[in-house]
Amino acid sequence: MKFFKLFLGIFFALNLVNAASLDEIKERGSIKIGVFGDKPPFGYIDENGKNQGFDVALAKEMSKALFGDENKVEYTIVEAASRVDFLRANKVDVILANFTQTKDRARVVDFAKPYMKVSIGVVSKNGDIKSVDDLKGKTLLLNKGTTADIYFTKNYKDLKTMKFDQNTETFAALLDGRGEALAHDNTLLFAWVKSNPEFKVGIESIGDHDVIAPAVKKGNKELLKWINELITKLNSEKFFHKAYDETIKPIYGDSINPASVLVEE
Repeated sequence: MKFFKLFLGIFFALNLVNAASLDEIKERGSIKIGVFGDKPPFGYIDENGKNQGFDVALAKEMSKALFGDENKVEYTIVEAASRVDFLRANKVDVILANFTQTKDRARVVDFAKPYMKVSIGVVSKNGDIKSVDDLKGKTLLLNKGTTADIYFTKNYKDLKTMKFDQNTETFAALLDGRGEALAHDNTLLFAWVKSNPEFKVGIESIGDHDVIAPAVKKGNKELLKWINELITKLNSEKFFHKAYDETIKPIYGDSINPASVLVEE
């Protein structure tokens, strides 16, 4: 037991090597943030090649708080399955990529205070898939490394699935009929069906109700504390409501109550 505890201590000490401190980030003159490039309205690249979305709005606030300039962000595009690896390898300081907080993930990264609520949803043509039973004999499309991937792989091993690295690949497979249904964060699906009205979210919520939060490398307590303090400040300023109105509401319209997706202190 003593050896095991010693091993864990050494593991986490090594894991922290080269994780940038707050002072090092300030000295560098920029903060490295991992975001999605293909998940509107949360993180995506617009027609001008600029990073946009709800998560990006928070990234800009972090930059503004550190440097007085929202443009001091070095954006790194991540996939769902690469988020933890990018933190561990010090490729980014923070992950702001619609990262759902789970117990398993919290063992390998440190999550800050959450800013969104989320659960798993399932989308299909006309919303025909209304329960897991309806998936029998059909192909369910999944994005590798997502909460939906983990949930269905663990709990429904007999289901036929097809998995992809990128969001765009997964949704393309649904559109061209390679699968009858697609499981992902319901917040993303509610937005996607707005521009693909032939599809409906037949299962609006399955599994646990979770939260989305920024993540830093395991053990980077100084940066974690700073992010928590910033989120508390931004909540007091109603920043997340403003960001919602600017980035998400144009997609959702009035069909979704902001209180159902935003975490408020």
